[in-house]
Amino acid sequence: MIEIGSQHQQLPTASSAKPTVYVVDDDAAVLGSLRFLLETDGFAVRTFRNATALLNAAGPSRADCYVIDYKMPDINGIELASRLRQSDGNTPVILITGYPDGNISARAAAAGVKDVILKPLLDENLIKRIRRAIQDRHEN
Repeated sequence: MIEIGSQHQQLPTASSAKPTVYVVDDDAAVLGSLRFLLETDGFAVRTFRNATALLNAAGPSRADCYVIDYKMPDINGIELASRLRQSDGNTPVILITGYPDGNISARAAAAGVKDVILKPLLDENLIKRIRRAIQDRHEN
């Protein structure tokens, strides 16, 4: 399912041919851009406007990878990654941020984040890192 406002669409799950990426960002424009980028590159995408929406999503996780914004109004991306690790320890998390600071990478790594990528450099760099994270997960 894609969640944009009140619209819902059925999408393939992680068991289908397309890897599924869950994207969490409070900026609707970023969500739309990332969904377009990832779907164009062959991913199934499910989007969430905040961390709480993802945590409250019904059913077990079917994500092959999470792409999470760092700075959100409800729960920051590092805290969300830490919570996801408790329930879904094997799915890779990639943190995206427009607010880099000196120790964000260390804090993210401690929460189990696979990579930290700076906005707005999210095109091919993000695609490459998602594919590598999914591949690494299946090899381990």
